[in-house]
Amino acid sequence: MELQTLGWNPLFESRFSSLESPGLIPARVAQEHRELYLVFSEVGELSAEVSGRFRHQAGSRADFPSVGDWVAVTARPEEGQATIHAVLPRKSSFSRKAVLGGGSKDGPGKTDEQVLAANVDTVFLVTGLDGNFSLRRMERYIAAAWDSGAEPVIILNKADLCGNLEERTSETETIAVGVPIHAVSAVEQIGLEVLHDYLGVGRTVAFLGSSGVGKSTLINALLGEERQKINPVREFDDKGRHTTTHREMILLPSGGIVIDTPGLREIQLWGDESALTRAFEDIEELASRCRFVDCRHGGEPGCSVQEAVRDGRLSPQRLDSYIRLLKEQKHLQMRKNLVMRRSTERARDRRYKNHKKMLDDLRRKGLR
Repeated sequence: MELQTLGWNPLFESRFSSLESPGLIPARVAQEHRELYLVFSEVGELSAEVSGRFRHQAGSRADFPSVGDWVAVTARPEEGQATIHAVLPRKSSFSRKAVLGGGSKDGPGKTDEQVLAANVDTVFLVTGLDGNFSLRRMERYIAAAWDSGAEPVIILNKADLCGNLEERTSETETIAVGVPIHAVSAVEQIGLEVLHDYLGVGRTVAFLGSSGVGKSTLINALLGEERQKINPVREFDDKGRHTTTHREMILLPSGGIVIDTPGLREIQLWGDESALTRAFEDIEELASRCRFVDCRHGGEPGCSVQEAVRDGRLSPQRLDSYIRLLKEQKHLQMRKNLVMRRSTERARDRRYKNHKKMLDDLRRKGLR
């Protein structure tokens, strides 16, 4: 495999060169299975594990390799094996909040970052033009995509099943400010040509969406073969079972790269409020004209946002979604700060106990 076809570029070359460690070669993570990885490299596909030193030094879940990551490995191609020693800094990463554990007297459960896909150029946010269609879900996905550093693109799949396509597209345009929108049908092979424009040689596109929206069908259509397993969608609620059970990087015949992901039941945002600024540019622009800088867009006088709701320029549902996500972001930041403070306190207590133990040992030996 040539590195360029895997997405290698001068940015990653410079980051790899800074490691200055002989014997390492670059590889890209194609699959992840509970800390067992499949990586693609110039010497072929390799099964890989992280080194003991890497595991010891990793500070959080997000430090471990994720699908799409570039990693530095020592390869044993004759065995088909490799050891991962480092993850190169990511160009982009699509993440969500993962809460681990239920908390204790020492503080809340651990709030951690789960990286769904790394080093992505474009994120295809796929929704179905059936019972799966939800503007509120799309708003959340758009915010997460902007936060990732990749460019979001909305794919309205199952256009062949939609009797009011123009209306659905117009509704989507009201919440997707500055985001390209493409209506397609993977089953009927309608409108797929435009998707190839995002999939040039070495370009990486991640497919994200809830179960049953047709991500696997779209990828099969781009591959030209039935590689990804497809489950039927339940007729009574248009929901599907999770066909894709793990994240996987797939090389297309055209030279592009796609990352398939399992259907997401929900996505809790991880980043800061800047993602909401991009996802809700229309509300942010209105808010800049409010009388008060700290306007909460409720009952305050001179609120341009509420004025836009009253005269129909802004839907109340979109404003509610914005306020809800803003509160969620603030709560997340408070939780991060609390967890960090508790972690700092525990580290300080450990240092104190270790210092006290050292002094006690010296006293017992009569050296102090």
